[in-house]
Amino acid sequence: MAEKRTGSMLCPDCGQIISVNAETCIHCGRKNPGMWGLTPLIRRWLGGAYGFVPAVIAVCVALFVICLMLDPSAIMRPGGMMSLLSPSMKSLYLLGGTGTFPLQQGRWWTLITAIYLHGGILHIFFNMLWVKQIGPTVEEFFGTSRLILIFTVSGVVGFIVSSLFGVPFTIGASGSIFGLLGAMVFYGRSRGGAFGAAVYRQIGQWALILFVLGFVMPGVNNWAHGGGFAGGYLTAMFVGYSEQRSESFTHQILALGCVALTAISFVLVIWAGFL
Repeated sequence: MAEKRTGSMLCPDCGQIISVNAETCIHCGRKNPGMWGLTPLIRRWLGGAYGFVPAVIAVCVALFVICLMLDPSAIMRPGGMMSLLSPSMKSLYLLGGTGTFPLQQGRWWTLITAIYLHGGILHIFFNMLWVKQIGPTVEEFFGTSRLILIFTVSGVVGFIVSSLFGVPFTIGASGSIFGLLGAMVFYGRSRGGAFGAAVYRQIGQWALILFVLGFVMPGVNNWAHGGGFAGGYLTAMFVGYSEQRSESFTHQILALGCVALTAISFVLVIWAGFL
């Protein structure tokens, strides 16, 4: 897709119509608002025809199927409901599971790739249900770029925290999901008013219920949940939300960096495990 070198666009800061080649926004004074035609292109990349949330779900489902195909014998392994259609540990390790064990081997990229791996059909079903439930809301209140930043950073922070507390091997998007909840809790508290209070109360209740369930259900990485929640809250505090300020070119570049780093991480998975 070619860069948009001519025509008009909306200034990333004030939202007013300007030329893509304007050196300074005539409305708010932002310098190089169009970044020589790159800003509209970046927005198309980040928003895309299908969106970030469907892309996350598609990648997680595809990797889950690949995990099962790498070791089909694991499908028939006896176990309870939580282990139904569970990939083997070997498959999950090869495709980028994280924790103290992989990180001690220098597999730093697993802090990202593990977000997209899941250990059973119920695990991926409920996680994707939550991604689909809360992801679009975060995107509406924060914008696509900041959604990508919150999702990625909170997932990584969750895994770092769990590794610091000695979790040897872990996977799943739960840390990122708790990060989205943390971002919405920040939004509710920061916005205030009747609407902000309603958001804070509703999302806070969801987060509390999920935290409690994490301690009741076996095999749940509660350190990643707590770390992800904190990571999402702090990231939202740092980047702000749409009612405070529009997404900037910096947000878009950082989001593209997260997407690129995720792609590089999966390239490293292939290089380290299959080549």
